[in-house]
Amino acid sequence: MRVAAFIPARGGSKRVPGKNLRRLGGHPLLAYSVAAARASGVFAACVVSTEDSRTADVARHYGAAVPFPRPEEFARDASPDIEWVRFTLDELERRGESFDAFSILRPTSPFRQAATIRRAWEAFAPRRDADSLRAVEKCRQHPGKMWVLEGDLMRPLLAGASAGAPWHSTPYQALPPVYAQNASLEIAWTATVRRTGTIAGDRIVPFLTEAFEGLDINDPNDWWLAEELARRGEAVLPPVNEPPFPEP
Repeated sequence: MRVAAFIPARGGSKRVPGKNLRRLGGHPLLAYSVAAARASGVFAACVVSTEDSRTADVARHYGAAVPFPRPEEFARDASPDIEWVRFTLDELERRGESFDAFSILRPTSPFRQAATIRRAWEAFAPRRDADSLRAVEKCRQHPGKMWVLEGDLMRPLLAGASAGAPWHSTPYQALPPVYAQNASLEIAWTATVRRTGTIAGDRIVPFLTEAFEGLDINDPNDWWLAEELARRGEAVLPPVNEPPFPEP
């Protein structure tokens, strides 16, 4: 079975400018996803998808392949993943590289380890009855306590009740467990994309991340937290064997 790691690394980012190439622990953020993918032993190829030439240079420095640029029309802020994933699969097949499955490893989850990837693949590989696997974690803000504004009033997002009390007035511990997806890891059969036109399909295996494996850097506060966790040793970055990419 041939599996590819796809690492999406657009050049643009509005909330944390240049975050994929910003230094964390001595290396660009992108380096840790490449290092974890290569060390996992799961993948026949580690492919970075980017429209940015400098990002491509950094990816190659750390051992990833960038066989072709991502088209600009698939690299916009609102571009859905299915566009660049389908493009990447099609281009690789055109070049004689076909894969049974692929995993999306976003650079914004730097504490995802090689062991995390192996654990996920071992959970998914036997599941030919499933379409995909997605990383999730127990939600911190339960949707049973969320509201929708309607004029000068509001209503609960979910109208559930527990032991006669509405969910918004029920202690968190008594509410049904709910899990939120995080951006750290997805795996899907290539056939899922071909058959459903999506990267997930309908039958999705949950993968529960542990500790800070699922931390996703989306804004400056997230970046500060990642730096602090790494500095204090509360979270460990994957080992990177290559020397740091030269500063510009």
